[in-house]
Amino acid sequence: MQMKKIKEIAKKKGVTPGNMSRTDLIRAIQRAEGNSDCFATMHVNDCNQMNCLWRVDCKAEIIAQADVPVVSSCI
Repeated sequence: MQMKKIKEIAKKKGVTPGNMSRTDLIRAIQRAEGNSDCFATMHVNDCNQMNCLWRVDCKAEIIAQADVPVVSSCI
């Protein structure tokens, strides 16, 4: 999700985006909603929140942070 949309959601939830990073802003939104601020943490491995607005971005963020090389299967 684009940062502009995340900031819109934040404002609707009463969160002032300021200069927060994308991850910190999403976690602040999660806290404002009364949820665990688990975005882009290792909890993604046992996450059962199928309707979470951040689920797809969360998994993508974890993969990006893992810095695992992509192996081509052209053999």
